Amino acid sequence: MAGIYIHIPFCKQACHYCDFHFSTSLVYKTNLLAALHQEIRLQKEFLSGETIETIYFGGGTPSLLEGEEINHLINIITDLHSVSSGAEITLEANPDDLTLKKLKELKQTPVNRFSIGIQSFFDDDLIWMNRAHRSNEAESSVKRAQDAGFENITVDLIYGYPLLTDQKWKRNLDKVFDLQVTHVSAYSMTIEPRTALASFIKSKKEPPMNEEQSSQQFIQLMEAMKTQGFEHYEISNFCKKGHYSRHNTNYWKGIKYLGIGPSAHSYDGEKRQWNIANNAKYIQAINKKTIPSEIEVLTEENRLNEYIMTSLRTQWGLKLDQLNLIAKGASEPLLKVVEGFLERGWVVQKDQTIYLTQTGKLYADHIASELFF
Repeated sequence: MAGIYIHIPFCKQACHYCDFHFSTSLVYKTNLLAALHQEIRLQKEFLSGETIETIYFGGGTPSLLEGEEINHLINIITDLHSVSSGAEITLEANPDDLTLKKLKELKQTPVNRFSIGIQSFFDDDLIWMNRAHRSNEAESSVKRAQDAGFENITVDLIYGYPLLTDQKWKRNLDKVFDLQVTHVSAYSMTIEPRTALASFIKSKKEPPMNEEQSSQQFIQLMEAMKTQGFEHYEISNFCKKGHYSRHNTNYWKGIKYLGIGPSAHSYDGEKRQWNIANNAKYIQAINKKTIPSEIEVLTEENRLNEYIMTSLRTQWGLKLDQLNLIAKGASEPLLKVVEGFLERGWVVQKDQTIYLTQTGKLYADHIASELFF
């Protein structure tokens, strides 16, 4: 079992908070797509014959692609790999791209899941973020996709930024519940270096983010999701029963995946590989039949720490026997540190598994870092 991620590095405009690799110019689009085709062929042995269970188009804004361009990429994958008949195939999409015409195109592709970047249902928030869509498009895009027969839909929301009062946050959540989507990803606004938002804060054009506000809105989020029958299966992800993101869940469970495209990451259980985050240099290298990537062979310590970080974030928890499979006896020093978090009520232990409590989820990164080897 394995997954394939395809990075589409184009956007209509730059969101102020975004630090993913993308370009607002489509000048390289034709050449970039040809390079993606070539890289899929060049990397055909990376997954060593594993059956492909998930394909994920991320970015950037993959919904800028035409239906036939998506079909071409998927056809190359199916020619070179064994793809499960029930594979989850996700397309990240901006609301303004999901027109009736585009949805009809996408219905002619194997795409069976949308990840729609709503972020907010308030125009002032969307303008502040420099999003390309407006609130009416956010709501109508979900309804159009549902009417077109796409039932597996997740939406993204952001909380913890100055314009978002608790009342507005509640209205955003209520709107999502009204739309009856089966999955929600919600992220606290973070300030990444080299973003417009970081520059605005540094120059005092915008206030810094408020950690207390973010924590309160995260608690509000968890309580609202629980009331509506959503499982909180990963720190930032909630779903109705059985509607997990299979692709992202496999990341957290350490399943192998291949990343295609500039800045894309890959993992085969023993090493990580990441491509150069430059469209022109990526295309030049692929045209010479070389993969422009760096490789890190994971040490035992790397694998222990990655397992701690990813497993703690999920509802399945950190399994001590799995830790000991990576390194014999690794659970013993970890349990000594865990004692302090048990006393604070930040984690619980059931049999041989450690889980974060609701309070502990507020400190997930800190707890993981304290448990690192």
